[in-house]
Formats: sequence, C-alpha cells, structure tokens
Amino acid sequence: MGTSVIDAKALHNEAAAYAWVEARLWPNGSICPHCRAVDRISKMGGKSTRIGVYKCYQCRKPFTVKVGTVFEASHVPMHYWLQAAYLMCSSKKGISSNQLHRTLGVTLKTAWFMSHRLREAMRVIGIEPMGGAGEIVEIDGTFTDRIEGMPVQTTKGGASSFKNTVLSLVTRGGAVRSFHVEGTTSGQLLPIIRANISKEAFIISDDWKAYGALGKEYWMHQTVNHGIGEYVRGIVHTNTIEGLLFDFQAWHERRLSALQRKAPAPLPFRIRFPL
Repeated sequence: MGTSVIDAKALHNEAAAYAWVEARLWPNGSICPHCRAVDRISKMGGKSTRIGVYKCYQCRKPFTVKVGTVFEASHVPMHYWLQAAYLMCSSKKGISSNQLHRTLGVTLKTAWFMSHRLREAMRVIGIEPMGGAGEIVEIDGTFTDRIEGMPVQTTKGGASSFKNTVLSLVTRGGAVRSFHVEGTTSGQLLPIIRANISKEAFIISDDWKAYGALGKEYWMHQTVNHGIGEYVRGIVHTNTIEGLLFDFQAWHERRLSALQRKAPAPLPFRIRFPL
C-alpha cells in the first residue's frame, strides 16, 4: 500500500515544512528578500534561534522564507499553513473557514485569516488567454441569488429575472475561470470571452443566442442543443463545465442552508438553472 499524502513529514514537522517551502521558492539556494543577494548568506543555528532564520551579511538583515509571501507577519506554524493549503486545494467543493477551524484546531479568526491569505495567493494576475491551437474550451453559465434591491418575483422572461449571473470558461484538462456578469446578452458576455480565450481555440457551448457570433471570430465553434435533448455529439458536449457549475450550485445551496439555520426567516433567493 502506498504512503498517504497526509502522512508527508512537511504537514506535521515544522522544520520539514520550512525545508519544503524553501525548496520550492529557492531551488538554487537562499535569496535575501531585502537586497536580493544570493551569496554571503548563512543559516542561523543558535539554541534560541527560530526555525528557518537566515542572515544576509550584505545588508545585515535576518529573514525567513516567509518574507514576501502570504505567510509573512504570521505566528501560525508553517506546517499548519501547508495543512490548510492542502485542504483547500484538495476539497473539490471548497472548504469554509469554519471547517478549517474545526479540522486544524485553530481559532476561527486564525482560520479566516489563513483562508483569505491562501485564496489571495491563488488569484491569477496577468493571465494568458485560455486554449491554444485546437484546444477545447467549454463555455456555460448559471444564475445565483437575487440581486440586492431587486423584487422577489420574476417577469415573463423566466426564472433568471433579477438574478446574479456567473459565466464560466474551462479548458478540457486544464484551468477554469468564472466571472460575475451583469446579464446574458452578447454585449455582456462576448467581451469576457474575447479577453480570456485564444482565437485558435475550439469553443463548445450550448445554443444560447449570445454565443452565435463566436464562430466568426474563433477557429471553430460547435454547440449542443439542450432544447431538443441533445447533450453529447462525439467530442462536442459541455459536460465538463456543467459538472463544475453543479458543484458550485451544491456548495452555494449548502451555504444558503447554513444561513437559513441561523436566521429563521426564509431567504428570498434560490439557485437557478444553467444558461
């Protein structure tokens, strides 16, 4: 039987946790975060010295691998940070600060602090367009809770009236990106699609009319017609993105249920169906 991932030494031993992070941030040796020096640096080893402390003899300042990362200015042990990161990355439907608080045995305030910092570290900045030559990118959307200040009832337009809209894009076998959008018209959806998907990508979506112009702008655009019961046609389907949206809806339902347990009055919003 293989060794469990959760038995990794870095998740339980503080020195091993520091060594694991250092090996990934400093693969070619320690770097001073203050002056960027790579030589004349030594690890401090006194009896009262904290784990993982180095000193740069060019700028005369001490530092650890935490400096300049989301771990900086935190008294939380490094192996707790790695445990939290592992739980957040391996939880398919997400994990709340309350769950981290119960699992790790830290205070709720600490769990909230850790989860927010780790989510900030996961945020992607300056990202490249999704998909490449012939890569498949699926597009779909869903409706979530009622827009604040809007009436509860719906208009003749259907169940989506007055709802928040989420647009999601996923590369098969790759990354997913989701966006809160103002509505479902081509003018509201196409700018996001153009900014995030490579022109050489093979796009697959349902037959929502707002996607109609994609075939003229991208290498290929195929659709499935859910209205006539068509869901798969060879490699043409949106099952990947619909599965992700289903997980999102399930997570959102649990969040709403938790809020309802705390507040006796029924909430005036529910999860709606995919676009």
